[in-house]
Order: sequence, then structure tokens, then C-alpha cells
Amino acid sequence: MRLDVKGIINTPGDGIAFNEELDLSDVDFGGVRPAVRPVSVVGAVRNIAGMLWLTADVDTTLSCVCDRCGAPFEKPFHVSLERMLATELEDEENDEILLLDDGAFDLDELAREAFILNMDTKTLCREDCRGLCSGCGANLNLEPCRCKRETDPRWAALRQLL
Repeated sequence: MRLDVKGIINTPGDGIAFNEELDLSDVDFGGVRPAVRPVSVVGAVRNIAGMLWLTADVDTTLSCVCDRCGAPFEKPFHVSLERMLATELEDEENDEILLLDDGAFDLDELAREAFILNMDTKTLCREDCRGLCSGCGANLNLEPCRCKRETDPRWAALRQLL
């Protein structure tokens, strides 16, 4: 969605609210597409003392697979955006200022970028996930390891004492 803010550029105190749903099911992270539900983008652009300020919240529920145990799970996802909007830039290196194109900008592209940049590089079903046993493959969150422990022959004499 292209959001036109020409109407509030010269009107301090004015604003434009938006509420949109995006389909980001095509975004791929290592062969997994976690955004199976629509992504909600809610916010506003306000003219504060002649400066345009964008605030937005990007929310959805992700369908993930745990990187340690392989269990599927759902996880809430939230990103808060704040950007200043400008018609021209004095400093070309400033990533915090969003340059308007003929008084408008692409809200979908901004939300897509925020979604991608804030995705976790590692997803875990829970903070203390114990993962899978490398020997028997048991999910250590659900069951104990089934591996038979081999005793070191150097400790065999001490084991007999017990």
C-alpha cells in the first residue's frame, strides 16, 4: 500500500492513521515460511512541529520449528517501528530517515523489511529446550535418553566398590 502524506506535510498537528494486513507467506527463512497468518500493520504518520513521524506495530503469529528438538510450535511476533519521514535528505547515510517519493512511501515494503530484519536467527520452542540426544535421537524434553552408557574400563574397579 502506497501511503500518501502530502496532505499533512504543511499542517502541524495533523495525522494519517493506517490499519492493514499483509500476506508475507512468501518470505523464506532457510526453507521454512513462518508467516502462515496475515501480518497486521497498525500505526500512524503525524506531523509534529513540521516533522513527519511514523509509528507502527507489526504483529502476527509465526508457525515455527524448533532448531534444537524439531518440534513444531507457534510463536507471537511483534516489531515496533519508528521513522522520521523527509522530502529530501541532507545526509545520504542516515538509515533512520525514510525518503518520500512525491509525498508518499510504500508501507508494505517498510513493514516487509522490518519483518525480515527482526526475525530470529534461531527459533526455540522454549528457552530451556534440551534438544535431541545425539546417540538415540530421543527428544530430551519429553523422555530420558535411551543410550546405554559405556563405562571406561579404567573405572571398572571403582564401580565394583559401589
